[in-house]
Amino acid sequence: MIRKEIKKDFDMADCGIRSLLDRVGDKWSLMIIDMLSEGTLRYSELDHKIGSISQKMLTVTLKSLETDGLIDRKVYPQVPPRVEYTLTELGETLLPSITMLKKWAADSQPAILEARTRMQSRESKL
Repeated sequence: MIRKEIKKDFDMADCGIRSLLDRVGDKWSLMIIDMLSEGTLRYSELDHKIGSISQKMLTVTLKSLETDGLIDRKVYPQVPPRVEYTLTELGETLLPSITMLKKWAADSQPAILEARTRMQSRESKL
């Protein structure tokens, strides 16, 4: 029953659902939204907290999240410019889902690692 509902939802890709899921399912968006759940952060703070993201990718991801209305960007007219990012009300609606996904990942990690080990073992026998 659940599979039919999921399939039905994904058949609606023409309605923009697919592109939105692509956005929040990319490598960096959920991490950034989760970090901003703790409060407003400057660009440099996000860059430092993530650590392994290029400046270009961080800029592109922040712009995409802003375009989708999930974060706000505030620029202060000073030298050097100060830019801060904050979750919008819409962005905050994602937080319960992110929390559940993080819990699922933590709870499922042992089983996933075991499955990966089994697959590697099978592949090495080929």
